[in-house]
Amino acid sequence: MKEKVEHKAGFVNIVGNPNVGKSTLMNALVGERLSIITSKAQTTRHRILGIVNGEDFQMVLSDTPGIIKPAYKLQESMMEFVKNAFEDADCILYMVELGEKELKNEAFEKRLTYAEVPVIVLINKIDKGQASQLEEAVEHWKERLPNAEIFAISALENFGVPQLMARIVEILPASPAFYPKDALTDKPERFFVNESIREKILIHYKKEIPYSVEIDTEEFFEDEDIIRIRSVIMVERETQKGIIIGHKGAAIKRVGTEARKDLQKFFGKQVHIELYVKVNKNWRSNEKQLRRFGYKGENK
Repeated sequence: MKEKVEHKAGFVNIVGNPNVGKSTLMNALVGERLSIITSKAQTTRHRILGIVNGEDFQMVLSDTPGIIKPAYKLQESMMEFVKNAFEDADCILYMVELGEKELKNEAFEKRLTYAEVPVIVLINKIDKGQASQLEEAVEHWKERLPNAEIFAISALENFGVPQLMARIVEILPASPAFYPKDALTDKPERFFVNESIREKILIHYKKEIPYSVEIDTEEFFEDEDIIRIRSVIMVERETQKGIIIGHKGAAIKRVGTEARKDLQKFFGKQVHIELYVKVNKNWRSNEKQLRRFGYKGENK
């Protein structure tokens, strides 16, 4: 008779400075494109859960915003998500780039040093450096966080990711699953529509524009073979509205076309998307607006 294997489940939270590859890692582990990835800092604004299911385990991954010193209320809310990630973790993945030696927030570093749960330091982007750099980085982080395990990976190239996943499963506590076994994330469909549109704006617009934008999907109707979407791009100033739309609407049309292609792959069916632009003055500093967009009171 086959011995029954104990089921494991837990929350594995990814933290680190902006742009170190947290979203890339989560997408590699989950096998789906849940978190938007661009070369611009502060790409991830929310805490996004990705769920990895095995026969005898469930790993609930949390991709958090990069650790920064907040400059306005939106960024304060983003750092609350990071703080919460420390509080409910069964395992913390602290991600750094090869050559990176500092955490931008001393309080978070202290929490990593004295964490009561396993901490794994992930030295990412090792494909971009030399072996001598990696040896130096491993020694540095051994000294800096002596209680942590250290893994060298390339999330983009999937190097070291299967070994990391196996180690996380070993660490997970015995527990029944927290979510249905076919679940991929805790976020609704509209969230991924918003993120896809925001990603295109991050890619194609410069300076302050991408950080002044929020997306509100007002309509999401799904039929058997098509999804019809109506989304509003919120900006803070009238001048930004003109930039988003572009000459004869060319810029916003490009955003809509690229987002539609990505969403068709994501949902596996035809997508029709309509985009509009509205001015929502100083929404990033308005607590009521931040609550409306899910930046206040969000939890797992």
